[in-house]
Amino acid sequence: MDPAAPDDRRRRRLLITTIAGGLVLLLLVGVGVYGLLRGPAPRTDTTPAVPSVPSATSTPAGPDGQGPVAVPQTSGPEAFARAVAVALFTWDTTSGYQAVDYAQMLADVAADEEADALAGDVRAYLPSPQAWAELRQYQTRQWLTIDTAVIPETWETAVAQAAPGQIPAGSVAYTIEGTRHRDGTWGTEPVEASRPVTFTVFIVCTPTVTDRGIIGRSCELLRLSQLDNPLR
Repeated sequence: MDPAAPDDRRRRRLLITTIAGGLVLLLLVGVGVYGLLRGPAPRTDTTPAVPSVPSATSTPAGPDGQGPVAVPQTSGPEAFARAVAVALFTWDTTSGYQAVDYAQMLADVAADEEADALAGDVRAYLPSPQAWAELRQYQTRQWLTIDTAVIPETWETAVAQAAPGQIPAGSVAYTIEGTRHRDGTWGTEPVEASRPVTFTVFIVCTPTVTDRGIIGRSCELLRLSQLDNPLR
């Protein structure tokens, strides 16, 4: 066993943590959710509101009550980063599952050396058990539409300036920009809310080797940046 290996892993972990820019350990579920939970603003007249027709981008990708979906790991780096982003933001309180069940889909694709730290990253994006119970009263569901997924210049600069072996081979970062959507009910009236979001996904993709040789690449999730504090 190489005695320097533990030190190398610690240095790599420190580098990724530094680039990620720290973590939010307190769950801020109220930001962007308040408008949904409080329902429509009071109207000054008694004329019934005409329900709005949902746009194409406000329809979730999956059916009502969709449970957690496994994240594919062999479709390539960008596709994997996009799948992670979708899994991170897609949940439905009416599905019978809890937030921890959706988080497990991301834990299943975590790189072993970053699994504990990644769990904290994911918790910062998902409702707490108490918030989940409250959101379930309003039949709340959430999903993400992705506009762009790009490798940020900051990451390319870090890779170019890193010493050999400082960044694990196959590591890459993708900054995701998109819109987070939520809908639910207030009494008997449907309500919805959306807002732009951006964040960075750090992944590592390595060759898949079998007795027939290299047959592709498999990707794992390293870390997540703070929400709305991505690499640029």
